[in-house]
Amino acid sequence: MSVAIASFAIFAASQVGTPGPANMALLATGARYGLRRALPFVAGVALGKQLVIWPVGFGLMQLADSAPWVFEALKYASAAYIIWLAWRVANMRLNTDIEAQMPGFVSGLIVHPLNPKAWAMITTGFTAFTQPGTPSFEATLSIAAVFLAVQAVLHPIWTYGGEQIARTVAGTPRERYLMWTLAALTVATVLFVLFAGAVA
Repeated sequence: MSVAIASFAIFAASQVGTPGPANMALLATGARYGLRRALPFVAGVALGKQLVIWPVGFGLMQLADSAPWVFEALKYASAAYIIWLAWRVANMRLNTDIEAQMPGFVSGLIVHPLNPKAWAMITTGFTAFTQPGTPSFEATLSIAAVFLAVQAVLHPIWTYGGEQIARTVAGTPRERYLMWTLAALTVATVLFVLFAGAVA
């Protein structure tokens, strides 16, 4: 295939599953209002990523045809940014004590368009897991579908289970190990993409 679906799914899960602006918002929302009341917000967060994927997908795939070196540079720049985010995750501490008004669907829609981590992981998806020359629609549809499927599983988990996770490990030695494990998974996935040849 022109898109390395299996490898990308692992990468997407490592990115969507690790702490970041979106997941911390889901964590806080679930802790405060519960999964059922937060479902419109969860749906908005998931669909909001599509607002980034489709424009980026068509632009990047056309760029890969006209200027392959820029495509390659973006690959390494995106990987570097995600590794930097992983370092921040490793030093992050869970906290659900965030005052916020009950968010709805529209509030969820704007989370990912304003989230630098989302832009970086989407760019990495196109530059690292998609072969140059892949039709824009095929590449974008594949990336969009995988992200949406992963989000459909992991976003509710963060919303429903985040409160329990935070209450269990926050402020304990286990919290540090949890965050370092999540960060290590992210770094390992990025290094695999760069050096092990995720795309045949």
